[in-house]
Amino acid sequence: MSQHNMLDYEKEVKEFKLEVPEYYNFAFDVVDKWAQDRTKLALVWANTTGKLIKKYSFWDISKMSNKFANVLLSLGIKKGDKVLVMVPRIVEWYAVMLGLNKVGAVALPAPNILMPEDIEYRIRKGDAVMTIASASNARKVDEAIKNGSETLKYKMVIDGDAEGWLSFENQMDMASDKLSKDDVEPTKSTDPLLIYFTSGTTKYPKMVMHEQSYALAHIITAKYWHDLKPTDLHWTISDTGWGKAVWGKLYGQWLIGSAVFMQNAEGAFNAKTTLRLLTTQGITSFCAPPTVYRMLIQEDLSQYDFSDLRHCTSAGEPINPEVIKAWKNATGTLIYDGYGQTESVLLVANYPCMPIKYGSMGKPVPGFDVRIVDDDGNDMPVGEPGHIAVRVKPNQPVGLTKNYYKDYVATEEAFRGDFYFTGDRAYKDNDGYFWFYGRADDVIKSSGYRIGPFEVESALQEHPAVVESAVVASPDTIRGNVVKAFIILAEGYEPSDELIRDIQDFVKNKTAPYKYPREIEFVKELPKTISGKIKRAVLRRMEVEKKSGKKEHNGLI
Repeated sequence: MSQHNMLDYEKEVKEFKLEVPEYYNFAFDVVDKWAQDRTKLALVWANTTGKLIKKYSFWDISKMSNKFANVLLSLGIKKGDKVLVMVPRIVEWYAVMLGLNKVGAVALPAPNILMPEDIEYRIRKGDAVMTIASASNARKVDEAIKNGSETLKYKMVIDGDAEGWLSFENQMDMASDKLSKDDVEPTKSTDPLLIYFTSGTTKYPKMVMHEQSYALAHIITAKYWHDLKPTDLHWTISDTGWGKAVWGKLYGQWLIGSAVFMQNAEGAFNAKTTLRLLTTQGITSFCAPPTVYRMLIQEDLSQYDFSDLRHCTSAGEPINPEVIKAWKNATGTLIYDGYGQTESVLLVANYPCMPIKYGSMGKPVPGFDVRIVDDDGNDMPVGEPGHIAVRVKPNQPVGLTKNYYKDYVATEEAFRGDFYFTGDRAYKDNDGYFWFYGRADDVIKSSGYRIGPFEVESALQEHPAVVESAVVASPDTIRGNVVKAFIILAEGYEPSDELIRDIQDFVKNKTAPYKYPREIEFVKELPKTISGKIKRAVLRRMEVEKKSGKKEHNGLI
């Protein structure tokens, strides 16, 4: 096996420097540069069933993005214009994102499962002048703007026809595949690149604006955490509308020159198709949220050959130690957990050059000074939970948003003193490893104890009956709150009082006894954000409403 990208963590942190040029454009400066080699592989694409596989070179991607840039120019779309992108996991997504990049227009990526009211909000708040959507999303966009839109001038549909919509295919057929930097207004590294809407558990998402240099900063994500080389084929499982898509399907990977894998997954997650593709397409590096790994380890992994796979990563939520162990036993590869936000590139992670502590977030990435602090920005003592915060003074690190677009209040709340506060809590151990504690508002206070839901969920995960769980505070007249677990059961298990007691005893033996779930409710599914994070706030609110109106019950559904 070849040498890893980081051999000495301390040395790398000390010596790391990211040179940001005055002018930067990822599509021109990176994709077009690789395209000079007409044969270099950029993308391996699989359809929904995983039966059809297509391959694209950087040359193909470059030509496609030139065409789309010319389409935009012919419509009068210019630098700074905002464009809503609702395109599934198809190669055209790259043409669209990179074409927008070339003309300096600002992409507003949107997940494909959004409903009309979500779309209306994004078009209105983001001042979108154009939307590009697949045929299945076009109807939702029309519904979203049925009362008109002050800003939207153009609608373009991919893979279909819709009244009042331009056809992507027709426009591309008419466009030239030649484009040089001289044909467009140049982009500075501080010009806007894209706007993401954060999937909060509250109703209205905030707009996260990233500059052109954000693309460059993802070298941190791909080099240190994904541990990629130009010879790798990397697969990140993510909808194109999530921040995770550019984390794992675009910027960092292509900066390094690795190829990326994309499957046009639709509908419910299919573990068997995923495993088949993962083990037959030469994929060397894999990144997925914990939910995906939790589903994969329910399968018989002994049927698959994982010999090509050399490196696995996980992000989105902390990954339970039990899942890491099960995956390592079956595939021979460790899962390196990583932490970051829509607002940033990777911030904290585990790296191949360091011992892994199962369940730890790892250590801060080179280029970022990440601390555990109190409300005033003072360092917390070892072992004491505090805010995960990034130092932004005297120098703002490259790859972290500067503000929430058009939201002064949210910006003031997050950027306080010398720090950007992530809204997450963790503590640090003696060796400098971070341990996730919970979203600031997810922490459970019960009988004077503070309990992080993740610790309890990790203990629950080790029980054979548990596929997935969410732990929240449930109001209690005596203790203030009690720990309540919502559990999805594995196949072959049925809800019963006996099983509840068995799970409770199991957790008591795994963690400090006061952390065990005093109440357990079996459910078929858990509420999640569009990016797959568990909405504990929704479950908490349900509990408050239930307890205030009805007497307590030990829930069997």
